[in-house]
Amino acid sequence: MAHQPEVSLIIPVYNEEENLAELLDQIRTAMAKQTRPWEVLLVDDGSRDGSWPLLQRLCAEVPEARGLRLQQNRGQTAAFAAGFRAAQGRLLVTLDADLQNDPADIPMLLQRQAQEQADAVLGIRRRRNDNWIRRWSSKIANAYRRRRTQDDTIDTGCSLKVFQTQFVRDMPLFTGMHRFLPTLARMQGAQKIVQIEVNHRPRLHGVSKYGVWNRLWVGLADVKAVRWMQRRHLNYQVAEEIGGDTQRTQDQEVHV
Repeated sequence: MAHQPEVSLIIPVYNEEENLAELLDQIRTAMAKQTRPWEVLLVDDGSRDGSWPLLQRLCAEVPEARGLRLQQNRGQTAAFAAGFRAAQGRLLVTLDADLQNDPADIPMLLQRQAQEQADAVLGIRRRRNDNWIRRWSSKIANAYRRRRTQDDTIDTGCSLKVFQTQFVRDMPLFTGMHRFLPTLARMQGAQKIVQIEVNHRPRLHGVSKYGVWNRLWVGLADVKAVRWMQRRHLNYQVAEEIGGDTQRTQDQEVHV
């Protein structure tokens, strides 16, 4: 990469060998339609297929691509967390590796972020290409999450999102918390959050890593953990500082 990346794409990878080459091709095509320097971090979450050897080859061929490999399978949230901490861009784009998120939508999300100076831009899957069980389980989980957390995110299950890095790099993350990134970003001080419709495609290769049990029931239980975090997180503002060689009014809110 000739320039410091301004945009970092973060993509968890688990047994997606059949999708990776096409995914990178589509990302390069999409990112060529915008002007910001960029990088893509593909985080291998302990894949058992040939994903990592393929990533090693692809990263050698694509100058914008970086690969991270977790020592063991730790889940999607851990993969995102590793990517967030390794990213160099001031903007983070999250998406899945299964090609159901459409990389062609990324320039649109970045443009919207720039136009509105948004802290985050969230995708809403238009005409979702999943079976009815997954669609309805997501509707139930989203409705319950919105009511309990008072968060108006319409489709938190859509991984295609843009965040200003400052709101997610150091956020507290635990297993399963990737479903609540917008809520957690708000707790870190994000205020202007935009939601727009994006394309959603059928999975052509590989199998989903989520079913009703680990998507719906676990997600519902995790809402309770997020509610606890909302009630207990620190949010304070220093009004003034005196002593030493400075005396100044503080105007910075702290979110921990």
